[in-house]
Amino acid sequence: MRMKTKEIALFGMLGAVMFASKMLMELLPNIHLLGTLIVAVTIVYRKKALYPIYVYVLLNGLISGFAMWWIPYLYIWTVLWAAVMLLPKNMPKKIAPIAYIAVSALHGFGYGVLYAPAQALMFGLSFKGMLAWIVAGFPFDAIHGISNLCCGLLIVPLVRILRSSEKLIK
Repeated sequence: MRMKTKEIALFGMLGAVMFASKMLMELLPNIHLLGTLIVAVTIVYRKKALYPIYVYVLLNGLISGFAMWWIPYLYIWTVLWAAVMLLPKNMPKKIAPIAYIAVSALHGFGYGVLYAPAQALMFGLSFKGMLAWIVAGFPFDAIHGISNLCCGLLIVPLVRILRSSEKLIK
């Protein structure tokens, strides 16, 4: 998959926007536009959406440090990307926004469950310990899921903006 110069610039900027949006909303724990941006970018760019996602992941490591918390980032956002990729491309216009918002919200609610296996392996937690860690973190995952649900209302408008900007770039 060969990329053009404008794609490299675009995906770099989209990854930077993901990172900047996360940093700007850092004061509000687990409330951010990341799920919304990943879903929108995946709808428009499909496989190539992995580029801005991993630009975001790399920026996170470069700025905040490549510590143990960062390791699950190597797969956690890819799970959201994969869930969006599994959705049919040509869903009815009334169903598509609901499906996109639902996938984003479910990713937020399940974030701790997705993070837990890496946490258990890195810190030697038993299965029981991992379950306790998931339960203890669920209030934060609930905030994350509700936030993704609310922010998900921006997915369709962002998709329109990305698609119309594509036409301008060509």
